[in-house]
Amino acid sequence: MVRGKKPTRGGNRRKFDKRFEHKPKVKKCKFNIREASYVKERDAKNEEIENRRRKLEAERSKQLELEAESSEEEREDPLKMLLSAIGGAETKRQPVIDSDCESESESEPDDEAEVKSSVAEENLFKTINSGVDHVTSEASDAEHVEINLREEEEEDQETAREDAGKLRDPFSIHLLNDLDDDLYKSVSLTPQKAATSRSKWPALGTVVFQIPEVEDEFSKPVRKRPKVSILEDKQFARHGAVPQVIDDVDWDKLFIKSQIQGNISKANYDNIKDSLASKPSPLTPLQKELFTIINNYQDLCYNERNFANGEQIRFLYCLHAVNHVLKTRTKVLHHNAKLTKAKKSGIADIPDEYRDQGLVRPKVLIIVPFRHTCLKIVRLLIAILIGEDKGGSVVNKLRFMEDFSGNELAMPRKNPKPEDYEQTFEGNVDDTFKIGISVTKKTLKLYSDFYSSDIIISSVLGLRMLVGAEGEPDRDYDFLASVELLVMDQTEVFAMQNWDHLLHVLDHAHLQPKESHGTDFSRVRSWVVNGWSKFYRQTLIFSGVPLPEIHAIFNKRCFNYAGKARVVNPVTSGTVCQTVIQVPQVFHRFDSRDHGHDIEARFTFFVSKILPQYKDSIMNHTVIYVPSYFDFVKVRNYFKKEELSFVQICEYSKDAKVARARDMFYHSDAHFLIYSERFHFFRRIRLKGIRHLIFFAPPTFPHFYSEICNLMQKANQNPNAGSDSNMTVTLVYSKYDALKLAGIVGTERTTKMISSGQDVHMFMTGD
Repeated sequence: MVRGKKPTRGGNRRKFDKRFEHKPKVKKCKFNIREASYVKERDAKNEEIENRRRKLEAERSKQLELEAESSEEEREDPLKMLLSAIGGAETKRQPVIDSDCESESESEPDDEAEVKSSVAEENLFKTINSGVDHVTSEASDAEHVEINLREEEEEDQETAREDAGKLRDPFSIHLLNDLDDDLYKSVSLTPQKAATSRSKWPALGTVVFQIPEVEDEFSKPVRKRPKVSILEDKQFARHGAVPQVIDDVDWDKLFIKSQIQGNISKANYDNIKDSLASKPSPLTPLQKELFTIINNYQDLCYNERNFANGEQIRFLYCLHAVNHVLKTRTKVLHHNAKLTKAKKSGIADIPDEYRDQGLVRPKVLIIVPFRHTCLKIVRLLIAILIGEDKGGSVVNKLRFMEDFSGNELAMPRKNPKPEDYEQTFEGNVDDTFKIGISVTKKTLKLYSDFYSSDIIISSVLGLRMLVGAEGEPDRDYDFLASVELLVMDQTEVFAMQNWDHLLHVLDHAHLQPKESHGTDFSRVRSWVVNGWSKFYRQTLIFSGVPLPEIHAIFNKRCFNYAGKARVVNPVTSGTVCQTVIQVPQVFHRFDSRDHGHDIEARFTFFVSKILPQYKDSIMNHTVIYVPSYFDFVKVRNYFKKEELSFVQICEYSKDAKVARARDMFYHSDAHFLIYSERFHFFRRIRLKGIRHLIFFAPPTFPHFYSEICNLMQKANQNPNAGSDSNMTVTLVYSKYDALKLAGIVGTERTTKMISSGQDVHMFMTGD
């Protein structure tokens, strides 16, 4: 080592060691999706399909030219010709039904073919005037109890006359007396023995009344049984009759409680303001005719509810509910006062006419789909009951407003949803709620206990969770035992939520309570003790679509001895006329021996007759629209078993899977898209890339047919896949789909298509 130099560790090896040499970073190129291998494979596959399609279209055009020269009168089904060119099968000529939507004449159908549909109007009436802001929002429980104690001493002159046998009010006529033996035998039959009559009313149109009939004479206003003893003179309930339409509105003649008569016009102002200048009336023409039936305590099924008349209908059943509860309360307080005086006089017996109660207190049950609808109902109840009376109060109003307002859905601005979607899902759309309301003379108490409530407003799911299932320890359904007025509004929405929940709730109505709940059995009506409550219950069903499930409830679960009425008006054109695309729309009919066999027969027909036509690669971009989730699962499982190329979108699909399925379908990575109706109802997305559309069954909502078909417009298509000349629409139906089919093609065409000897019908729409 040289003296004076410091040794270096490792010498100069580090300078020249390649391991420590600085290497420049290799620049990465940007990812180009066009150069990706799977994209190239997909484009090559699509190009092959397109070449084949162009070749077939050229052959088809030559064939059409030859046929046009040979015969100009005969017309060929383009779908059959295309399929025959693909599969080499012989084409069968068949007559074609054209639809111009304006040349069809209106005719009256048979009873079995009568169907109705409702078309969504452009404007929705605003929420009932918030003219009840002057009402005190909170009242103490002590004041509430004090008011009740003061009112227990009230006596009512009208009730006294009714106790003497002078019945004029429809409320007392319907609820006071028992059924005679002949009428009970008639209403207890399944199906009921009823006399059917038709009436033509100006606003409602055709109204069909079904009045239970007995074998002997029943025209007397009050039926009397032969006297068994000299002391017995028992009266029985009057038999039902067709009511006379209200002409001039006189609240006294309609037996509306005087304390709410002054509030009605203001509460209904939004509905009558347009006609005040020409024809001043507290009710609209539609309200007059509906209230004629409702105030007569007959069951009603009205399937023509829409956003234009929805507020009118809501006001009517709120008015009827408040009037019913006030009359019940007045009668109970009158009898309480009489019994108090009788006890002071030493009289202990309770006359039969003082039996004025049920097994439990709740008398009115209103079932609606969303919290926002419940909010509108409570506002109406406040406006009708209290109005401008500063002495009234609403208990727990602030809590109610916090629970039932807010949480609105954010509607997109760029691609707006359809107008009916925005109107259906406005406000708080939570479907899990229930609330009890107790009514006194000037007080409305919200959130009261169910067994202290007069009115219960709930969703189907809210009731289902409370009723529970067999074996659950906390289930409770006693509050349904004495319901005298059942209202179901926007019933078609229940089909999109869970129809089985509604049936489960109705199955638990009017059952014997498990507990007494503080009932004074000496005051219970005799027909309640006999178990006849279901024969006295009035049911009001309002829907925008005439569903078979709704008709089943109305026919098999409504037993009102006063009779029932339903509005039946034929559909003239149907929503097929709203289809703007020029595409052949083919309707295939299949046969089934009964309604129970219809489900399996439909699936077999779809798998054997319809699906094979769309399996070829040239028929890609095919959407299968399935209304029922059970059918959706069945079709999906079959596709998995057969290993077909498909994606699926249903109400249980997560957003990421929905986006992936839409992308794969649009870019031809998936041949089929299985699409559920319930998802479309709640989301209403714009599907793109549809070339072929198959309706596994007619849609529940008729306007969904034209809405889905119009998604096949050129602006929504993939320009690199398919052609405008290769587009089809197919619908599968049976005779049990008459109600839904009528909303699409009209009542007259539905009658012809079901009774026709041909199983295939085609419509052409568009320009």
